[in-house]
Amino acid sequence: MNIDPTNLTRRSFLSKSFAGAGAGLVLGAPNILRAANQTGGSDAINIALVGFGKQGREALFVAMKNIPGLRFQAVCDIWDYNRDNAVKAIAAHQGGKPNAYVDIDDMLAKEKGLDVAIIATPDFWHSPHTVKCLEAGLHVYCEKMMSNTIEGARAMVKAMEKTGKLCQIGHQRRSNPRYLFTYNRLINGKKICGQIVNANGQWNRSLGSSNDIGYKKNLVIDTAVLNQYGFKDMHQFMNWRTYRDLSGGPISDLGAHQIDIFNWFLGTVPKRVFATGGNSYFKKREHFDNVMCLFDYDTPQGEVRAFYQVLTTTSYGGGFFESFMGTEASIKISEIAATSAIYRESGNHVPDWSDLVNKGYLVRRPAPPKPESSDGAVKAYESAAPDIFDLPGSFAKPAHQPHLENFFDAVRGKGKLNCDARHAFESEAPIFWVNPSALSKQPIDFTSEHLSV
Repeated sequence: MNIDPTNLTRRSFLSKSFAGAGAGLVLGAPNILRAANQTGGSDAINIALVGFGKQGREALFVAMKNIPGLRFQAVCDIWDYNRDNAVKAIAAHQGGKPNAYVDIDDMLAKEKGLDVAIIATPDFWHSPHTVKCLEAGLHVYCEKMMSNTIEGARAMVKAMEKTGKLCQIGHQRRSNPRYLFTYNRLINGKKICGQIVNANGQWNRSLGSSNDIGYKKNLVIDTAVLNQYGFKDMHQFMNWRTYRDLSGGPISDLGAHQIDIFNWFLGTVPKRVFATGGNSYFKKREHFDNVMCLFDYDTPQGEVRAFYQVLTTTSYGGGFFESFMGTEASIKISEIAATSAIYRESGNHVPDWSDLVNKGYLVRRPAPPKPESSDGAVKAYESAAPDIFDLPGSFAKPAHQPHLENFFDAVRGKGKLNCDARHAFESEAPIFWVNPSALSKQPIDFTSEHLSV
C-alpha cells in the first residue's frame, strides 16, 4: 500500500519523533551513556555469551579473545554442539570452564556477578534476550538487526533507557577506523565530496555462500526443544534467516550494514523507500533472494537518492561496499581496504588535494589508462578519468574488535558507545519497511509512526 505522509514538515517531524535522543537526530555523534564503576572494585568484566553459533564463535569470541580483562563466566545455547564448542574454546583461552546453560532464564537466575551479556542468537530472539539481560542489571552487546520486528527493536530502546544500562548494537563499522576517519576528517571535516547528491551500496553474495546450511544427523536437536524455542525443525533452526517469522531476510541480514552507513554519513533518515524483490532462484524460500531499493533523503546540502541492492546468487560487482557520490569527489568504502578508494573529479572547480596527500589524509594511486574510443561521437561525451586515491585507516584487527573495545571501554566508564540502541534504532527503522514496500510494490512515505520509538 502507498502510505501518505502527514502534514508535518521534515524538520518538525525529526524534532518531534526523536526528541528523546537529546538534541534530535545526530547519527554521527554518539552521545549516550557511559558506565561508572560498573564492575565493582575489579577491572575484570564477567561475561555471559548468549548464542555461540557462527557469529558468536567466529566473529565476536575471536575478537574478544584479543581484549584484555574479560572473563567468560557463562555460556547459553540451546544446541549442545554449540555449548560444547563454547566450553572447550573458553577453557582453552582462559584456563577455566564457563558454566553452560540451555535456557537464558535459568542462567540469569543462577549466575552471580555477571556484568555483561553478549547476544548472538537469531534475530527473533535479540529483543527478548536483550530486554531480559538489561532488566537483570547487565550491560548488553547485541548483534544487529536489533530484532526481526520494529516492535521488538522499540522494546530494546525502552529497556535500555528504563534500566540505565548500556546497550551497544553490532553495527561494527561505527567503530571502524577507516569509516571514522572518512566520516570525521574527509566528509565532514574537509567536505571533500563537495555536495553529495547520490549514494550507492550493495552486498552481492555468491550462490555457494547462500545455499541452505546442512547438518549432521547425529547432531539433531530434540524436536521438543526446538519447538520450545521457536523452531519447527532442524532445517529451520539452521536456516532461520530465510523465514519471515524469524528474520528480515537478506535486506536485514546483509543490507542493514550498508543502509546504516547511508543514514550515519548523511546525518539523517530517509523520507521514503521504494523497493522491489523476488525469488529468482530460491523459489521455495519465504524471503526474497534479491532485493533492490531506493531511499530519498532530505539533507542540509539538498536532496540525496541512495540505491541499495542485496543479491544472493552472484558475487559479481565487488562483493560489499558503500559509495557516496558528490560534485567534487566520490568515496567508495568497505571493511576491505583494497575495495576502498576516493575518486577526485576532473575540472577547474575541484580544489587541489596536494596538502591532503602531504598530510597523509590520502594516498595517491596511479589511475588506470583510459581506453581510447573508436567512435568520435561517443568520445565527445566522455568525462575525463578521475584521479584515484586510497583511504587511510587500515588496522590489523578482526573487523568486530574495535566496536567491542568501544563497548567495554564504555562499561569501564572510559568512553561512550558508538552505536547505542536508540541511535541504532533511528538508523534501522527505515530498513523494517523495505520488505513491505517490495511485497506491496508501492513506495512508503515515512511518518513518525514508521520511524519513532
